Amino acid sequence: ATFMILGDICTRSCGFCAIKTGRPEGLDEEEPRRVAEAVHTLGLKHAVVTSVNRDELPDGGASFFSETIREIHHLCPETSVEVLIPDFQGNWGSLAEVMDASPEILNHNLETVPRLYPLMRPQARYEQSLELLRRATQWKGIPIKSGIMVGAGESVEEVCETISDIAAPGTHILTIGQYLQPSPKHVAISRFYEPEEFSELKVFAEGEGF
Repeated sequence: ATFMILGDICTRSCGFCAIKTGRPEGLDEEEPRRVAEAVHTLGLKHAVVTSVNRDELPDGGASFFSETIREIHHLCPETSVEVLIPDFQGNWGSLAEVMDASPEILNHNLETVPRLYPLMRPQARYEQSLELLRRATQWKGIPIKSGIMVGAGESVEEVCETISDIAAPGTHILTIGQYLQPSPKHVAISRFYEPEEFSELKVFAEGEGF
């Protein structure tokens, strides 16, 4: 199961995402404990923790990620925890805070190819996300994961180049999924990839070390 922490209002306006954009207010200090209790109640073997972007916070919400990881580990020692984190605006101290809490998997998605960042991730930087992956691999024993969507107007060549970029820092796990437009206001779908195309991308990714 996946839990989204730090509220339901995001400080960013990504072209692929239907979460509300605005100015978040306040924090629920009990949220890490309550997430752990939910994991325990549900009897989960694996829990994913993600969040909205909270760019107005000095640490981008990293302390809530780390506390949630620790609360789950304390209450549910047999449960593995995967965190899907934002880029923390390049605050590497925030990344360290999350990694030092020892999640079983650290995930940060690049989402799309560099050319489409102004459309899909206008408040993010491609190179900054790659640097986050590179820095995260310095913590040995924690698999690093990333993902991209296809079907938003990229070429297959661009997808392959992005896969190579993600592989270069030593990223362990890659997911590739079909982009689905959440509303008419969001980035339009360019096309649906055929299963055979996903198979070809899988073969290419395996060749890059995934």
